[in-house]
Order: sequence, then C-alpha cells, then structure tokens
Amino acid sequence: MTKPIGIVVCGAGLLAIISGCGPGVAPGPAPSKKPAAVHKTKAKKAAFVTIDWAASPITQTGTRQHMISAFEKAHPGIRVKLTTMSTNTDTTRAELTTEIEGGSKTPDVYMGDVIWPAQFGHSGLAVPLSDHLPKSFFSRFAPGLAAGASYHGKVYGAPFFMDAGLLYYRKDLLTKASLPVPKTWQQLVSDSKALEAKHLVKYGYVWEGAAYEGLTCVLMEFLGDQGAKVLNAAGNKVLLNSSASDKAVSFMRSLITSGVSPQAVTTYQEPDAMNAFDAGDAAFMRNWDYAWSNSQTKGTKVVGKVGVEPMPAFAGTTEPGYSCIGGWDLYVNPHSAHLAQDLTFVEWMTGAAGQKLLADKYSEIPTNAAVQKNPAVKKLNPVLSIVPKLRLIARPSGTPIYPMISQALYQNVNAALTGQVSPKAAITRASQQILTDLKGHGL
Repeated sequence: MTKPIGIVVCGAGLLAIISGCGPGVAPGPAPSKKPAAVHKTKAKKAAFVTIDWAASPITQTGTRQHMISAFEKAHPGIRVKLTTMSTNTDTTRAELTTEIEGGSKTPDVYMGDVIWPAQFGHSGLAVPLSDHLPKSFFSRFAPGLAAGASYHGKVYGAPFFMDAGLLYYRKDLLTKASLPVPKTWQQLVSDSKALEAKHLVKYGYVWEGAAYEGLTCVLMEFLGDQGAKVLNAAGNKVLLNSSASDKAVSFMRSLITSGVSPQAVTTYQEPDAMNAFDAGDAAFMRNWDYAWSNSQTKGTKVVGKVGVEPMPAFAGTTEPGYSCIGGWDLYVNPHSAHLAQDLTFVEWMTGAAGQKLLADKYSEIPTNAAVQKNPAVKKLNPVLSIVPKLRLIARPSGTPIYPMISQALYQNVNAALTGQVSPKAAITRASQQILTDLKGHGL
C-alpha cells in the first residue's frame, strides 16, 4: 500500500491531510456558466467525505452517536456512518475478518478488541498505524497500551477505551448484615453464604461463565491469583498444566457447587450478570467498568446501593487480586479509500476531547494518559477513582493464533464448571489442545 502524504510531511496536523495534503476532498468544480443554485448544489456534494465506523454498542444507547456528532462538529469536512456490530467479540471478529479478507472497502474504521493486534496484523486485516502516524501520537496513551496494540514492532490499534474486571457489591446488604466488603475470595464466599442464609438475596456472586471470550478473562484473573500462567513470554511453550491452574479452576467450580453462584452462571455473559445484579438478585458481581453506569440507570433496583472495588485475592496472597485487561482499540481497514479521514477520526477519538467525553458522560476508563490522570475525571464515579489501585493481567494474545488458544481455554473450563469433566481434566485437555495448535502453526 502506498503511503499517503501524512501528518509529518504536511506539518499542519491531521486537518491538513483533508484540506490539501492527502487524498481527501476532490478539488471544487471549475468555473461554469451554469446557474448559481446548481453550482452551489454541486459544491455541497463535494464538501465532505463519509467514512463508515463499525462499532459494538458502548455502555448506554446513544454513546457512539453522541461522539460522532461531536466529531463532525469539530471536523465538518467528514461525516461518519455508524454500523452496529455484535456485543460478542468473537462474532464481531469473525464478521470483520470475512469482510476485510474479501476486499471490502468498508468499514473504513472499526472498533475491535484489544486482543486482536497480533491476529489482524499478521493477516493484513488492519493498517499499521505507526507507518502513518508520528511517534508523538502514541505518547498520548497510558503506559503499556500502545505496546499492547502492537505486533512485530508496529502499532495496529489506537487504544480507544480501557476495561478492567471489577467487583461490584451491594452496600445496603452488607451494612444490613454487618459484613465487610470482601478483600479475599474466602471472605466473598463467607459473605455470600451469610446473606443467602438470611434470605436477603437470591444469589451470592454472579460472573461470566459461558463458553466464550468472557470466561477466558475470568479464568486469567483466577490463574493470576494462583500464580499460574498459560504460555511463556515468547508464546511458544505451554505452562498451563500445573497444580496452580487446577486450584484456580477447582475454586471456580466450587462457587457453583456451594450455591454461592447459580448453576446458570455457566451460561452467563456480561449482560446476563448485569441483569441479575441490577434486578437485585445478587450481592456481588464481577463485570467490566461500564457495569457501573448500567447499574445506576433509572429502572434498575440498585440505584444508589452499589459499591465497587478491585477484585479479591486468595487469602495469604498479594491484595488486591488481578483484574483482566479489556477494552477496545480503533483499527483502520487496509482497503479503505479514505485513509486521511480515517486517521483524523482516530486522532480525535483518542484525543482529549473524545476521551473526556467518554469519561465524563459514559464512565469509560480513558486510554489518554492526560485525561486518565485528570483529578476532575477521577471524581466522576467510583470506577474511575479506583483505576490506580488495580493489578492488571493480560490474556496471552501476543500470538496470531490467540483465538484458538482462548477457545481451548473457555470450552474446557466451561465443561469443568458444568461438571462434565474434572478441573484437572479440563486443564490437561486445554493444555494439549494449545500445544497441538502451536505446533500446527509452527510456533
């Protein structure tokens, strides 16, 4: 792909790409003798370029369109068409892979999971942004985020907003039962059983246990708490098959067999856990940061009754427990006909204006370091205030076959959660599948 004249060459910023340097708006029509009204109509048609942004819903309905409106106001030469994608990251990944591999020019920009850079970079499904944007652009992000969006030394995704696993709890119930906010998993189990015994709540703890990517995130938190790992740093050796991994999955299964979590949690994805918690049926919930705004929406039964803390740890280990890193990046389609405008959109969305809007109005954790550290932003809600306390753990997504690794994890662990196989058997099978996949792809 030919590199367009970009920010560095123009020197006047991304807007310069659109107005004169890049392959943006075509020159206006030559003078003619046609009536002025006709001439004006043609000028209007050439006055802006439309790009297609494919994105899953963000928190509440209206978030994406609100950001689009703010962007278009700042950049009247660009219009953005919104294409809604699935909230299931596996479904979205499959749809985008099919479209882009088929040569589709749209979407121009798409919102994708933070675990995609290796796969999408390896397969040529995303533009290497570092080939078109200066190094100074990537310095805006919080430490580690640009590196996490990279593959083989090139940055493929612009970090858009962060997610992290958090513990939500019912402040009113704990106060009524004179119970502490749990700092350990053992205390969470004890609190849950006490609240259930007093018939104050239907379930103790709800989380994401279905056979999908969300379960891999939950698993990574428990593995981290036990000191277990999936792969070595190079990503070519399987470390999963260990007693520490067995302990992690055994504890997850015990949450269900003890009655602390409902059996149905083995089918729960994020919305299911939120629905149970927001309906007042659960005392504790593991979910992402956006669950806070959702819980405080008019119509839920828990408005004003929810607290949030970092994830618990196992007794005797370092507190707090690990929170899996989630979130979404912005990627550019290599077949897009509007690269200059795409880059302008990405720049605004990850800049101070776009990031502050996400934090102020929608309680998302900003990726922009300056916005993330802004005292005014930290005061907006409990989630943003505890971000500095989190201990983060990443998924083993630095390999182009990560989807296969994750599938081996969540399918086998889900089988253990439902009682089809033992935790030890699940770990053994997952390890064998991952090893086979690595060898099959020469890794």
